[in-house]
Amino acid sequence: MVDDAHTDGLAGGDGVPVVALDASALMAPVEADLRLFEELDRLLGDSTAVVPAAVVSELDGLQGGNGKEATAASVGADLAARAETVATDASYADDALVELATEGRVDGVVTNDRPLANRVLEAGAPVIGLRGRNTLAITEP
Repeated sequence: MVDDAHTDGLAGGDGVPVVALDASALMAPVEADLRLFEELDRLLGDSTAVVPAAVVSELDGLQGGNGKEATAASVGADLAARAETVATDASYADDALVELATEGRVDGVVTNDRPLANRVLEAGAPVIGLRGRNTLAITEP
């Protein structure tokens, strides 16, 4: 069964959409010169961002290296602090995001990871992803 929030685009029960952020979205400011929260505001207006604890753990692990990926993960971890961290049963980040979408706990998932995006769309939730150089767009299931 598809949650009503998913059939009306990205409109949460109180009119404010809740979107889950994955590591690729949180790392996009470094990797794709994306102003993540400004783009979400442009696209959705007022919204609430959440990050599964598994995504925070993934970013923590990626920060330990050197180079652009570690820098991107460090920036992503800082951005994740601007969102609410939520618990899920899944310990793997992608599974946690799909769980949130499947259970109707979020109205959409922000990701640049194509396999994850496909799983979220199959679960009946919209995906917000990079379109063009540094612009976000919504893909409906």
